[in-house]
Amino acid sequence: METVRIESRPSATWQVLNLGLEPFGVTLRRQEELVRQRLLGIVPDTLILVEHPPVVTLGRAKPRGNLLLDPAMLAAQGVEFFEITRGGDATYHAPGQLVGYPIFDLRQHGCDVLRFCRGMEAALIATLAEFGIVGEAVPGRAGVWVRGKKIASLGISVRRWVTFHGFALNVTTDLAGFQVIRPCGEDPGIMTSMAATLQRPVSMDEVRRSVAERFAEKFSLMEASGQTGAV
Repeated sequence: METVRIESRPSATWQVLNLGLEPFGVTLRRQEELVRQRLLGIVPDTLILVEHPPVVTLGRAKPRGNLLLDPAMLAAQGVEFFEITRGGDATYHAPGQLVGYPIFDLRQHGCDVLRFCRGMEAALIATLAEFGIVGEAVPGRAGVWVRGKKIASLGISVRRWVTFHGFALNVTTDLAGFQVIRPCGEDPGIMTSMAATLQRPVSMDEVRRSVAERFAEKFSLMEASGQTGAV
């Protein structure tokens, strides 16, 4: 695990945790601990960047109607299943997808959950633009879209103004994996990736770096002339 600290002003420090490939359950426990530490002021705002082995997650209070395979059938295909507390519906994660979990104290970011979600979308749209992809936010449909297809999913939880869970950006994801769910109630064919859009390979390291930099900008966590260092 690589930790990068980013200074923006004397009163604001954040860290980016680049975890590489890590099982979802391990990262979920890591999030819980970071939320606890953030509430106590032990750690600064933190952005986890990670890839997961194949896993399906289901948001809070959602029926299982958007699971096209039940948990036992998923397990038989080597896909884990978790019911979790974030907003949103069924989501699929797999290698080639950059998953981001911001553990941010919203009292430092306007105490506005919707504004925070729009900021995440804006950061992802700015990242896509660096790669020549025009992404957009669609009113009433969380996430980021490219020509009518969904390239990034979004869903957070908030505990005493501290956020967790977050976003999933399809970089080089094998889109066939989405056939096990209706992603957030949509047809599986609605999903796309950066590689599929560009019809060429995309560097996960470059995307990871861009996402960290765009988050720093969108949430005023770095001066315009600041440097993030390697992530």
